[in-house]
Amino acid sequence: MKTRQIIFSLGVIALLTGCGNKAADKMSYEAAADSTTVNMSSSAAVENPGDSTHKFIRTANLKFRVNNVAKATTVIEDITARMGGYVASTNLSSNKDNVKTTEISSDSTLETTYYTVTNDMVLRVPNVKLDTTLRQLACLVTYLDYRVIKADDVSLQVLTNKLTQKRAKTAESRLAKSIDTRGKKLGETAAAEETLQNKQEAADNAFVENLSLEDQMKYSTINLSVYQRQGMLNELIPNEKNVEAYQPGFFLKLWEAIKVGWVVISELFLFIVKLWGLILMAGIVYLLYKIYFAKKKESQE
Repeated sequence: MKTRQIIFSLGVIALLTGCGNKAADKMSYEAAADSTTVNMSSSAAVENPGDSTHKFIRTANLKFRVNNVAKATTVIEDITARMGGYVASTNLSSNKDNVKTTEISSDSTLETTYYTVTNDMVLRVPNVKLDTTLRQLACLVTYLDYRVIKADDVSLQVLTNKLTQKRAKTAESRLAKSIDTRGKKLGETAAAEETLQNKQEAADNAFVENLSLEDQMKYSTINLSVYQRQGMLNELIPNEKNVEAYQPGFFLKLWEAIKVGWVVISELFLFIVKLWGLILMAGIVYLLYKIYFAKKKESQE
């Protein structure tokens, strides 16, 4: 009896353990599925301190959608500064996608502008902070278009430049001695000097290229293209095509005509008042004329 109870207990424990493992596996799978939606990290972005043989230039190219480009830009700049990097360039712009006009009345038109706000940025962050920076940028992503991370091994290129510098220095030293000891003729001296300058230029180019490679190895480059959902702007504007809609109605025209007529009468009255002197003289002349002809008529009778 005790043996059966022990076997039964072991079976229950095994069953519960199996279900627990399945539940844990399911939860870990769902968590992994959620993390891959905006997974910005990559092994290519992680520097291995124990690897002294390879020298990598790490670059990341990202394009993703955010809720608000202006606010996301501020957050990105803060993250970059916190990581000890800097913003090499930023180009925040609003692109007009389409403009639609709808006549809503005889004198008004609704203009609808569809636009998309974008920002193309270039970030430079310390190579050791690239993966951390990408993880922090992931909190801004609402939709990831693409994420391309590259780790280019330039150790051979650096070695080649160093060997070029070494050979150029050796040839430069030998040429300088040759010019000092045996370069007596002007033609030979000029040709040797030109060869010496070419060697020096090759050494300088290799040195400058190594400096550029060292900078790229020290600071990784992140090329970002962020955008937000298409926005819409409605604006009520006058309808310039329908000019007749702006003309006043009949009663308004009548009132305007009455006001204009009154102004004309007022101006005419004032004009007549201004001529009162002439009118007075004309009246006097008329009276004298009447008196003169009246007396003449009486004398004739």
